[in-house]
Amino acid sequence: MTGDETTAGQAAVTGDETTAGQGAGREAATEGGSVTGSAGVCPVCEAPVLAGDAYCEACGHALGAPACASCGAAAVDAEGYCERCGARQPTGRDHAEIVLGGGAAALTDRGLRRSRNEDAVALLEAGGTIVTVVCDGVGSSPRADEASAAAIETASAALARGLSHEEAFELAGRAVTKLATSLDDAPACTYIAAVVTRDGGVTLGWAGDTRAYLLPAGTMLTEDDAVETGEITAWLGADAEDAGPHVRTLPPGTPGLLLICSDGLWRYLDGYDYPTAGTPLELAREMLRHALASGGQDNVTIALIPLGEAHG
Repeated sequence: MTGDETTAGQAAVTGDETTAGQGAGREAATEGGSVTGSAGVCPVCEAPVLAGDAYCEACGHALGAPACASCGAAAVDAEGYCERCGARQPTGRDHAEIVLGGGAAALTDRGLRRSRNEDAVALLEAGGTIVTVVCDGVGSSPRADEASAAAIETASAALARGLSHEEAFELAGRAVTKLATSLDDAPACTYIAAVVTRDGGVTLGWAGDTRAYLLPAGTMLTEDDAVETGEITAWLGADAEDAGPHVRTLPPGTPGLLLICSDGLWRYLDGYDYPTAGTPLELAREMLRHALASGGQDNVTIALIPLGEAHG
């Protein structure tokens, strides 16, 4: 599960109906020195274009591009940016939410400052066991969003099959490594996974600075792989050192709420009064609002799993 199933606030990107049938060739006719059959103007440079034109002859813009969700111009390029107003178009990864039948919930959000969401989250239930994996793409690496997506998909499937944290981590590492074309083109991401069994036992596996907390006290359950200045020292990727994950176990019956989150949330948790009323999804949304109100500098991903008697 990639966490992209449910979206909120995203806008649909649709094709431009005014250019349907493009590619049929120019059908304009000349009458008395004037050109007829005009289809309007180019949405980028506003030069006249003719019915059947595939490209604007003045600026080269491809006619028939999807409409911009911001300005409405049919000018969205292949990279997802509007050539007229420059706005980046929303995608399914900008905001996604997952809720399981037992109440466990997760969400991921692009935040306010980043152009795209390079976090990814998986949350699933298999035979009474809940599995969540959160990965945060390393911003200095290329295609970090692809790294986090590959890692959560591979690791969550492995853990759901009953493989150990070490085995899931190794498989996720291989999946991310395959994305690299060289050590200079090596997508990378941090990693954390949690497995919560039916009796409430919890095991955590992680590398990097994506964290786990036990609520409501906000007790930190993981230790960052990072130096004092913040640079991480462990991650998944072709350029990562060959090391396994940290693993920690909590005994069955541990009460509380397990929080797994990326640094887009935990950087704003000092002195934070965690919300206590509401479903896990409602609590996650409240934490997201806190992160955005505090600046929203990074992508934000939150997973909440009830423990103890509330589990399942």
